[in-house]
Amino acid sequence: MKCNLLIAGLVFSLSVGVQAQTRRPSTAVKPFIVKTAQSLGDLEKHLRTDNKVEDLTGGPGTQLRVAVQHDKLRENPDAEVHDDSDDVYYVLEGTARLTLGGTLDAPHEATPGEWKSKKINGGTAFDINKGDLIVVPRGTPHQRTTLPGKEFSMILIKVFKDPVPAK
Repeated sequence: MKCNLLIAGLVFSLSVGVQAQTRRPSTAVKPFIVKTAQSLGDLEKHLRTDNKVEDLTGGPGTQLRVAVQHDKLRENPDAEVHDDSDDVYYVLEGTARLTLGGTLDAPHEATPGEWKSKKINGGTAFDINKGDLIVVPRGTPHQRTTLPGKEFSMILIKVFKDPVPAK
């Protein structure tokens, strides 16, 4: 009996060891990105000419989009809700008004899973400033406007539920 248990334990140990050796670490789907404070500052200045966005990473097959966004005179943007993605904002420069929560007023589906509306009912408004970090979970109504005479720049990190399909 002891001999059978010992043999079974040995066979199990060897099979686990062999199985562990057949697995390999994953490989990167895209190259890594390092942006220094200087290069981000230069990019942010380049985007200041208008309402512009520049993607740093993302695209088909990924579940992550990172972009630098600059808003100038963004006074009446649509409110929105994303069914399948979370947003993270890190404010680089300036001040904006961000309304979170509540419900979209008369929403329409602009693209699959992306809902838009002219306004939010019952949301909470915040002024967001340089250095602020905001997490907007999927399903959360949100609307960002620039304040009169103010400009605004942020890093947008978007995390998708599923990989982005190829177009």
